[in-house]
Amino acid sequence: MTASRFIMIGKRFRGPPQSGNGGYVCGLLAGAAGSALTVRLLRPPPLDQPLEIREDPETSQILLMSGEGPVASGRQGSCDLEVPEPPPYAEALAVAHGYEGFREHAYPGCFVCGPERARGDGMRIFASAIAGRDLYAAAWLPDESLAGADGKVLPEFMWAALDCPGFFAIGLAARGPLLGEFTARVDRRVHVNEACVVIGWSTGHDGRKHYSGTAVFDENGEPCARAAATWIELKR
Repeated sequence: MTASRFIMIGKRFRGPPQSGNGGYVCGLLAGAAGSALTVRLLRPPPLDQPLEIREDPETSQILLMSGEGPVASGRQGSCDLEVPEPPPYAEALAVAHGYEGFREHAYPGCFVCGPERARGDGMRIFASAIAGRDLYAAAWLPDESLAGADGKVLPEFMWAALDCPGFFAIGLAARGPLLGEFTARVDRRVHVNEACVVIGWSTGHDGRKHYSGTAVFDENGEPCARAAATWIELKR
């Protein structure tokens, strides 16, 4: 990548009302680096203002900078997380009626999982508990606004899809934890209007830090992408 360039996170891609969706922002930074990254979000990514992507030769990190200072940092990372079997698409679609975000949602306008967002605007990934398993799953039908010229979902939206199912899987969604660190691996990008399943599961807890895994599967049930996340529970 070049030494420095600028991006802007549009309001459409928000998570909380005044900041970018964490998975989407991490995906943008990974795309700029052109390599596998572990991204740490240092503060809420601001909307609708120029942000500089800059290499730091001293630390071998890639930085996302605003006028107020660093927003995120990325370092080399890999995700070799073992992935559980997904439920069939029909089952993932059926459990959506129990989506807790329909009753209470900390960020109802979230680009990925917000119930206030219409199809073609938000991604509408409504991860819900699968009976008898420690697993959350969502049916996902990517719309055309997420596609590149090849008809496949752009990498930053694959990263976004891997975000919010982990948010619900840790069991603290009503408290509104924020994404702290994210490592994703995208092996294949899914097609627009492909019947996909996204899953999330908890991998542990440590005080106010909570850990999750997520994965995206294509219409044949084959894994296409996976991610490991650290969530930070806000102090009350």
